[in-house]
Amino acid sequence: MKKQGFDSEKYLSMQSARIEERIKEFGGKLYLEFGGKLFDDFHAARVLPGFAPDNKIKMLEKLKDRAEIVIVISAQDIAKNKVRADLGITYDADVLRLIGIFRSYGLFVGSVVLSKFTEDNEPAINFQRRLESMGMPVYRHYNIKGYPSNVAHIVSDEGYGKNEYIKTSRNLVVVTAPGPGSGKMATCLSQLYHEYRRGQKAGYAKYETFPVWNLPLMHPVNVAYEAATADLDDVNMIDPWHLAAYNESTVNYNRDVEIFPVLNATFEKLMGKSPYRSPTDMGVNMVGYCIEDDAVCCEASHQEIIRRYYKALVNEIKHHKESTESDKIAQLMQRLGISVDDRAVSVAARKRAEEKNCPAAAIELPDGRIVTGRTTDLFGCSAAMILNALKTLAGIDDEVKLIDRRCIEPVQELKTKYLGGKNPRLHVDEMLVALSSSAATNPTARLAMEQLPKLADCEAHTTVILSHIDEKMVRQLRVRHTAEPVYRDKTIYHE
Repeated sequence: MKKQGFDSEKYLSMQSARIEERIKEFGGKLYLEFGGKLFDDFHAARVLPGFAPDNKIKMLEKLKDRAEIVIVISAQDIAKNKVRADLGITYDADVLRLIGIFRSYGLFVGSVVLSKFTEDNEPAINFQRRLESMGMPVYRHYNIKGYPSNVAHIVSDEGYGKNEYIKTSRNLVVVTAPGPGSGKMATCLSQLYHEYRRGQKAGYAKYETFPVWNLPLMHPVNVAYEAATADLDDVNMIDPWHLAAYNESTVNYNRDVEIFPVLNATFEKLMGKSPYRSPTDMGVNMVGYCIEDDAVCCEASHQEIIRRYYKALVNEIKHHKESTESDKIAQLMQRLGISVDDRAVSVAARKRAEEKNCPAAAIELPDGRIVTGRTTDLFGCSAAMILNALKTLAGIDDEVKLIDRRCIEPVQELKTKYLGGKNPRLHVDEMLVALSSSAATNPTARLAMEQLPKLADCEAHTTVILSHIDEKMVRQLRVRHTAEPVYRDKTIYHE
């Protein structure tokens, strides 16, 4: 059983109370920018063991009679088919998924905003048509020349004034998005401009889980966030506005610090005076008050940073990119004094590969035991690892054959002789289908199959980049997988 480092119940209570306070402070409508993932915040769950991925939406459930959700998606991300790495789906597909999830919790989704919209973006236009055919209101927001430095132009009819006004009906408007850089803050500020032009009171607050403002700048939890956003060039930093106003060091990140003059100017122009003296003042995040075991969270964050490093290396190999992202994460690792050798499964997988001179994999079970697997004539290394892990969890001797070779060979023949495949070995999904077939008549195979839920959140590593099929299946099993940045057919291994 993994140790917990975060108190979710305390968090839900403190966070909902803090948002209620902020609504009262403005006395009208509050636009609350939700950073990070609202429903499935797996990053937070990984670096803060005990944080439930759906904590935020549970907290919103308490406010659902007053809340309305606006989802922002960048039209540029639609055109680029940007993918959520943790789910393997595009941002536009995720918008549809989120709408369904929010509604299943009884939350009202009022509209979708296409930010950074241009009239020649045909994929974004098609997505708008699709949403509107479903009865979902869609609004267009545009790129603003000089954003974010030309404040006078931004806070004008030619700036925010050009954006379409989002019609809302409740006093808590939660603005969220499929991922970072979608334009949530700009959407909130644009709405403030339009609200005050209409003579309506409104306020803005930011709910960003990371970086955690009341943890040190180089705390591993904050560094893990910087590693997670290395592709966006985000940088954690001491909030200079807060330091000047209160002589107190708090942590924020560069985009909020850069945009703060715009927010201040917007408030001053609309209200005569800004209610905030710093980007930290804008926030309502209570995460830092709910860490109950700092050491556990630090170790979890170290592992997240190493995972991000491996992910960056593989992504750079796959897409022939420069090593900019992995180099940045490597520097963060060096500053914390950690390396890939601090990831136990990567050490175990590499050792197994060297011993057998073939691709290998390793997985750490919930009780800390490490199980390995290697490429054979029947299975790929990831399929062998999963099968061996299920045996171990079920207490089945390693010598027991759960799937008869006579059942595997016809599948291999089908793949290579009739379907034109080159790799006869069973992938993870094919191995699991074969195992489930055996389970129909073999109680031992059924016992092994029943262990599958226990693989969730286990750490795993392979010495080669997985095929798309295996990668998808490992993700579906919720295994936290990393890989060496090496393709199987370009390695020194002999199969």
